[in-house]
Amino acid sequence: MSLDKATVRKIAQLARLQVTEEAEQAMVGELNAILAFVEQLNQVDTAGVPPMTSVVEMRLRMRADEVTEGGDPEAVLANAPERAGDFFLVPKVVG
Repeated sequence: MSLDKATVRKIAQLARLQVTEEAEQAMVGELNAILAFVEQLNQVDTAGVPPMTSVVEMRLRMRADEVTEGGDPEAVLANAPERAGDFFLVPKVVG
């Protein structure tokens, strides 16, 4: 798969990026190189290779699944910039 300038322009628009004409041409080359590398990775035989969460062998520490009182809401909310009762008050982020 290779990308052209129109596709790069569409990707930039979706990412809300302003890209100059010169940068578009550079991005075509860079994105095509990335896609070529991904295609190269797809050729690697991974049959029999278990999925990993890390490159280092590790086990997650387990804790007892216990019901607690939930702590002290006054202590938790002591540093909250704004609150409504026992809840953090945050600004609206979706318009």
